[in-house]
Amino acid sequence: MGRLRRSRVHNARRDVHRAARTRVRGRDLDQIQMLDLDPKRRAELEAQPLDFEKPGLAQHYCVECAKYYETDAALTSHWRGKVHKRRCKQLKEPAYTIEESERAAGLGRETRKPTLTTAMIVEDEVPVT
Repeated sequence: MGRLRRSRVHNARRDVHRAARTRVRGRDLDQIQMLDLDPKRRAELEAQPLDFEKPGLAQHYCVECAKYYETDAALTSHWRGKVHKRRCKQLKEPAYTIEESERAAGLGRETRKPTLTTAMIVEDEVPVT
């Protein structure tokens, strides 16, 4: 009898490696929201000049996902797909601002007004004589 083989013991390491790689890093959501979804910039991205270095000669571009596709059929099937719909849903949410991240870390200003307590009300009253 041969020894029992343990299969797939490195899958956790593989998944972490795939998530952390930056080889084919796309644009972040806040970059797409602030720059690419502007109507003037969007028109430029959708009507790019021929570029022989990019897939499909840079003629089939999805602005929301920041990806090039080989053919028009591939682009239209991408628009109907789950990945594109999920990305559009993420883009509807407002992006985090620098002030919001600083407040979450405890570095920002408090915008709440202090509430009145009974001790503050008693100190402000003037005794009647």
